[in-house]
Amino acid sequence: MPSSIDHIIERLGGADNAARLTGVGTEAIRKWRQAGAIPPKHWTVILRHTGLSLSDLQPDSVPPHKAYDGPETQMTERQVPASPPAAIPTGATAALVLADGTTLWGRGFGAHTPTTGAAIGELCFSTGMTGYQETLTDPSFAGQIITFTFPHIGNVGTNAADDEAARVAARGLVVKQDLTEPANWRATQGLDGWLKARNVPGICGVDTRAITLRIRDGGPQTAILAYPADGAFDLDALRAQAAAWPGLEGMDLARDVTCAKAYGWDEGVWTWPGGTLPLPLKRRRVVAVDYGAKRNILRCLANAGCDVTVVPATATAEEILALDPAGVFLSNGPGDPAATAEYAVPAIRGVLDAGKPIFGICLGHQLLAQALGARTYKLARGHRGANQPVKDLSTGKVEITSQNHGFAVDESSLPDDVRVTHSSLFDGSNEGIASTRYAAFSVQYHPEASPGPSDSHYLFDRFVALIDRTNQPA
Repeated sequence: MPSSIDHIIERLGGADNAARLTGVGTEAIRKWRQAGAIPPKHWTVILRHTGLSLSDLQPDSVPPHKAYDGPETQMTERQVPASPPAAIPTGATAALVLADGTTLWGRGFGAHTPTTGAAIGELCFSTGMTGYQETLTDPSFAGQIITFTFPHIGNVGTNAADDEAARVAARGLVVKQDLTEPANWRATQGLDGWLKARNVPGICGVDTRAITLRIRDGGPQTAILAYPADGAFDLDALRAQAAAWPGLEGMDLARDVTCAKAYGWDEGVWTWPGGTLPLPLKRRRVVAVDYGAKRNILRCLANAGCDVTVVPATATAEEILALDPAGVFLSNGPGDPAATAEYAVPAIRGVLDAGKPIFGICLGHQLLAQALGARTYKLARGHRGANQPVKDLSTGKVEITSQNHGFAVDESSLPDDVRVTHSSLFDGSNEGIASTRYAAFSVQYHPEASPGPSDSHYLFDRFVALIDRTNQPA
């Protein structure tokens, strides 16, 4: 006989401890009681901490009025009611279908989705008020549909200089208001036309606040964005596709976004009123491993005094060392670091053993941590946006950072010769490490972005200083 929700919560140590163990808010625990069911995605954690059996968690039945109630409660397959014929609201031309069966109707923009398919990925949210073009072209967003929490998107338009990669990595975007017309002197094209040209769909007119709360309280969820040219929606098929998508855990997406072959980079950071900063005369040869590198990272390396050669994510230690670098940079990127680590970690370990200084960010941070002996895990709530506070533990200073990651380094798994250097002031998760054995350090956030606007630029200078110290004549 299944246990009562109250009994399960009691076995977890009460509502507060149940929320902590499962990575949700206490409001979600209240929803469990109200619905009389706990989402299956939490069962593994509950079984581990309570000693209960699977039959204790599986409800015999769920009354129709309690089958779904709020962001946290998910219906199991046998609880999902038969879908009525799709009643498309007046004016709706697009739909966002979630894996739990929820359908949000809105107005489509950008590119139409194919008749036989739609844009599918992990639904996430970004808190940036601007920089939507940079966000969409950030390769770290591969495999994801982005919800912008700021309601007015499109107001600065787009231009060729602000692309962070050669193509859009995100699979779709969700906004509240209709796209606004560009009103910026640098704009050369509106966002709608820019998306059409890149075959990326979008939906507006949906409640992005509700979506954000759902993700915040219930964790990441698969979604499918449909914007068919003929206006026909097969909701049952869309729900089945969303439910069947495996999610980002276990996915190696760096292979999908990395460069095809090595190339050099010598462009500096852009500066007003329309040029790039001159590069320093002294240049250190640096190899940047491209797991999904943003162009502005390469610009910042160049302006810090690096002569940059970019190599594919799959480059081996032998291939990297053959370029005789003074230092090696590990870039940002998408997907599960544990999956990418299968080929990246052996290469990084080879570079470490060769005594080359290493600087990593984002995915590069997670991969360096794994190469040093640590583990990574998926966050209950990913960090995405330009207002993320991080504390530098060595100075006590707080940096306002830009971040985009759904996985993190498990601090409890760090070996004794790796120290924590930075910490998130949002959730206490790891934001930086440094090795005491090797000349290597990394941060979880994006120091090349400008939320502070320049709070974190010192890290590029720190990398160059590390290269100079390491390569001093004996």
